[in-house]
Amino acid sequence: MMTRPLSLQGPLVQASVQARPWIDMLQAKGACIIPALLPSETITALAHNLEEDFALTPFCQGHFYGEKTQRFGRLLSRSPHAAALVQQRLILDIVEAILGPHCDTIQLNVAQAIAIHPGAPAQAPHRDQDMWRGPVGKIEYLVNVIWPLTPFDADNGATLVWPGSHGVAARDPLPGTPPLAAEMTPGSALVLLGSVLHGAGANHSKDIRRGIAIGYCLGWLKPYENPWLAYPPDIARHFPSDLAALIGYRQHRPNLGNFEGQCPSILLTGDANERLGAIDALRPDQKDMVDKHHAEQRGKE
Repeated sequence: MMTRPLSLQGPLVQASVQARPWIDMLQAKGACIIPALLPSETITALAHNLEEDFALTPFCQGHFYGEKTQRFGRLLSRSPHAAALVQQRLILDIVEAILGPHCDTIQLNVAQAIAIHPGAPAQAPHRDQDMWRGPVGKIEYLVNVIWPLTPFDADNGATLVWPGSHGVAARDPLPGTPPLAAEMTPGSALVLLGSVLHGAGANHSKDIRRGIAIGYCLGWLKPYENPWLAYPPDIARHFPSDLAALIGYRQHRPNLGNFEGQCPSILLTGDANERLGAIDALRPDQKDMVDKHHAEQRGKE
């Protein structure tokens, strides 16, 4: 398969108010590369923390995951530096702008480390949104971010992307044009809409290609990585409250993901007990409807 370097880089931006150019690029192309988004020191420290996990994790089974590929999750409990990727402010601004119109809250879908070893073939082209059987071409279900731990290039398995294959185009057959290779260095980030066609490239080099996949999805979907098993209360209570909320310790109105009828964040405060009174957690339109109905019923008494 012939590939070309992915050329979707725009101007370097840092402030959250500068998310608009990247959102526009994602809507037009389905993918973009944001250069130098995190300091190289953060990526180096994260890679160092994960060295033992990479050394001990066996290869995957199955042609999709890749039999010369390693994968493991639970990154927030493996390294304190993983939170810098998960909560990068510009990324969250982009994700919230794309997914926010279709949900009450976003949630972390996955935080996974991936190593593609020499000799690994190219991964089957796919769209990550296909993990859910929702209507195609109407909304975006998730946004994924690939962070390299080692340099990505066309020879060592850089992610292959088919720009323009997203949104309504996701209903069409596989594109006849070749993909572009997302070549980038540690600290940069490849942002992908869940509807864009992509896949890991073949590793023709002698080096292991390592990266991090951080994904975010609509808060009412079942996430790829089970957050309450990956980060049970004994672990999550040590996270900042906004990070705990992002991984699932908050309700999605109306009442989704509750614990005994209350926000699951109660499990992190030490106040939870076996008997709790359920509390409404409704969207404003639902609350207005319920309040109106209640007032009508009181008027009949």
